[in-house]
Amino acid sequence: MRKRLSSEAEILEFAEQFSILLKPGDCVALSGDLGAGKSIFARAVMRALGVTDVALPSPTYTIIQEYQARDVRIAHMDWYRLEGAEELEAIGVRDYFQTPWICLIEWPQRAPGLLPAASFHVQLECVDGDPDVRLIEVQSPGR
Repeated sequence: MRKRLSSEAEILEFAEQFSILLKPGDCVALSGDLGAGKSIFARAVMRALGVTDVALPSPTYTIIQEYQARDVRIAHMDWYRLEGAEELEAIGVRDYFQTPWICLIEWPQRAPGLLPAASFHVQLECVDGDPDVRLIEVQSPGR
């Protein structure tokens, strides 16, 4: 599915609708250039799933931020600063790819071989000439 989103409010609404598809053990790979809206999308999904923490900082420096939602735990990851899969293996990232976790991973292209085969892939793209518009494409794992 590919859709044009005309504002941050539309990104938030789309993320809320998308969150309904998620269940424990799911992984969401979020791709796009810097500033495309990956973190905004991830935060909106977390809010929709029931995360009530006041702050939801980017995990750029911590690599993984953990949250408790209603009936699930969420691992928000940012692999931007990593060189490859070895670093992620060393911190036990595969432990998050199962129940009770839902993983939201920014910059998954840093270690694509680590992603579970049944991952959602969300691509966000900026539109030249309009700083508020995004194109979003979602590929489902085909359950």
